[in-house]
Amino acid sequence: MTISYKWLSDYLPVTVEPERLNRILTSIGLEVESMHPYEEIKGGLQGLIIGEVISTEKHPNADKLTLTKVNIGNGEPLQIVCGAPNVAAGQKVIVATVGTTIYPISGEPLLMKVAKIRSIESQGMICAEDEIGLGMSHAGIMVLPETVKVGMAAVDYYQPYEDIIFEIGLTPNRMDAMSHWGVARDVCAYLSHHDKKDIRPIVPKTGANGIGFKVDNTSLTIDVTVENEKACPRYSGISLANITIRESPKWLQQRLKSIGLRPINNIVDITNYIQQETGQPLHAFDANSIAGKKIVVKNLPEGTLFVTLDEKERKLGADDLMICDAREGICIAGIFGGLHSGVTSQTKNIFLESACFDGVSIRKTSFRHGLRTDAASRFEKGTDISATVNVLKRAAVLIRDIAGGEIASEIIDIYPHPKEKTQVAIKYHFLKKLSGKNYHPDAVKNILNSLGFETLKEGIDELRVAVPWHKPDIHLPADIAEEVLRIDGLDNIDIPEAITITPAVEENVASEAYKEKVASHLVGLGFNEIMTNSITHADYFSETESAHMVRMMNCLSAELNILRNSLFETALECVAHNLNHKNNSLRLFEFGKAYGVSGPGKYTETDKLCVVVTGKNREDSWRQKSVLADIYYLKGVMDSILNVTGITADSIEGLEVPKLEDHLVYKLNAQIIAGAGSVKKNVLDRFGIKQPVYFAELNWAILSAYIPPAGMVIKELTRFPSVQRDLAMIVSKELTWEEVQRSIQKIKFKLPAGQASPLHELKLFDIFESEKLGTGKKSMAINFTFGDEEKTLTDKEIDGWMNQIMTTLEKEVQAEIRK
Repeated sequence: MTISYKWLSDYLPVTVEPERLNRILTSIGLEVESMHPYEEIKGGLQGLIIGEVISTEKHPNADKLTLTKVNIGNGEPLQIVCGAPNVAAGQKVIVATVGTTIYPISGEPLLMKVAKIRSIESQGMICAEDEIGLGMSHAGIMVLPETVKVGMAAVDYYQPYEDIIFEIGLTPNRMDAMSHWGVARDVCAYLSHHDKKDIRPIVPKTGANGIGFKVDNTSLTIDVTVENEKACPRYSGISLANITIRESPKWLQQRLKSIGLRPINNIVDITNYIQQETGQPLHAFDANSIAGKKIVVKNLPEGTLFVTLDEKERKLGADDLMICDAREGICIAGIFGGLHSGVTSQTKNIFLESACFDGVSIRKTSFRHGLRTDAASRFEKGTDISATVNVLKRAAVLIRDIAGGEIASEIIDIYPHPKEKTQVAIKYHFLKKLSGKNYHPDAVKNILNSLGFETLKEGIDELRVAVPWHKPDIHLPADIAEEVLRIDGLDNIDIPEAITITPAVEENVASEAYKEKVASHLVGLGFNEIMTNSITHADYFSETESAHMVRMMNCLSAELNILRNSLFETALECVAHNLNHKNNSLRLFEFGKAYGVSGPGKYTETDKLCVVVTGKNREDSWRQKSVLADIYYLKGVMDSILNVTGITADSIEGLEVPKLEDHLVYKLNAQIIAGAGSVKKNVLDRFGIKQPVYFAELNWAILSAYIPPAGMVIKELTRFPSVQRDLAMIVSKELTWEEVQRSIQKIKFKLPAGQASPLHELKLFDIFESEKLGTGKKSMAINFTFGDEEKTLTDKEIDGWMNQIMTTLEKEVQAEIRK
């Protein structure tokens, strides 16, 4: 929520300095996320002076430049070289003197210095309006009226609007503070409590509570019918005729601009102003476009087509509440107007709507159509059902004063079932229990009364109040306690000397412990952990994929509408974001959840770990050259992760998948526990990524089930040396390292009973291809490491095992052993 200090101050009967206001707002639960100055004109015209051009002459060295003398009312005239075609003696102009910084509409700020322009010294600049932020024109310098006083500061002449803006982080239940008036009510309650005075917010003099409101005639009465009373419990409206659409007055434009709203025209600006002032959304219809002079609030059949103000055709759902005329829908209620019913420059008559719509209905429709408007955000949190008529009167008077015309109907107010105020009782001992503080009953009553609560009954230990309509979230005694605590000041809550907590009992302790272990291992390898959103964009997936994915019914936005079935897409979004910010070498990992549909109404949630590498694996230095990441580096990382968990895959096989090349899968007991590959170019192009990316994903849910329960085993290092042997062989080019490994691992070495395999490690250290080896052949060189924990191995033993290996390879993979 954006709050203007000057605007808010209009409703405060006492002056509250910005810094104190900052502290008050945070103390009462309206946390100030930022406080910053606002300038209608950047730079605030500081340093600019109004001068008079005394004389002009042609620049001796340039045909399009003029040499001027300018009097700024301070000693000797300034010599300024000017390039504007319209400069002339006798003009009153705006001068940027040496040392002044100007802020152009486009471009960087510019500090004025003494400069030589074509060999002639220039002591400043005569300004065009776009050069100082006063307009868009660069056709020539600004020429002011002759009556303007020379030497006057430009800031005094133009008096640009300045303000201080507060950005407030509102919790979803604080709809009562989604307006300047609502914030002022809270601030006044705080001041009343702490300053021991009765301080009430100032009521606007125009239109509020019916002040100045008068029906001029009933020539433009619109008939209103509400068919869906649940979705629209109250609907109010009024007609105004013979208005004039034009720009809003300067004060109104300044107020809207200060909080980031773009002025459009006087009618639209007034509705936006009232919404920001009171929190009540309004909608203005062109009354001449309302067929049959009839408004019907109802639902239209499923699939009805409707063109909204942004010229998009939307297919309505049966639950979408619509504002209709005698022929068709003209507005999605409380959310967005129709293309043909809005106010235009030709509008003369309007119908002004002030309604209360059901928050659940509005939220569902808003998300269904991806229309997140200010009005929708207010209705879905709840609006003050009692305020529709008073706000309508305020708006009608403002429109009549600013746009002319007359109020051309009585107020229409459809309110078939008036809402009773919620009653809540709170016991003082309960308040003490929650707050840890003893409050005097009078203090509690005064706080609640200043917030609009009505005291119904007082007892020795109990207070019963009626909750104001502008606080629809309050139903429980704890809610009342929160209001008292807020106004007393959340920073005044006493902190106890000792705090007692009960530690949570975790499930799957071993799995979580290994997550920490793997994460630490990856960080040690230079990886950074990322956290991405489980909700992503359905357009990333084919229809076949998305058929087995979980779609969001009420999505946060059109781009966040489906739960991911893999960490792949969200990881690539993170990669693309970093690459766009010139962070070109990335090593990332994430523990996250993936989701799927296992049957009608049945869903799955799976823990996964993804690893992503791209760019340089090692940076340039004076000792070594950079090395690019590749699929082999990623495979090494995967092997190290499995090693950390104590798991050995049964096999590593190639498997074609749509989004990865050179894809390998790790299998254990016929289950795929992990996969790794290079992201295909067409996928990279979709994310705007122009360099290779390598991606791996482990199914942590399956993997964690195979983690040895004993955890880490610590044993003494063997006292006996290991022995290494190398072997080179010629094999078919089609033979994979996986097949070679599998053949060797099946060998049952000739050993005494109960002795473990002497082969501790084997690794491929060279591949060589040449026509000299034969057509379709390649050479593979393998290193073997043998060891025994009980004794030193002999050459005879090792030679025997190597002969077994060679015999197996010759038989299983048709290898030719190289001598």
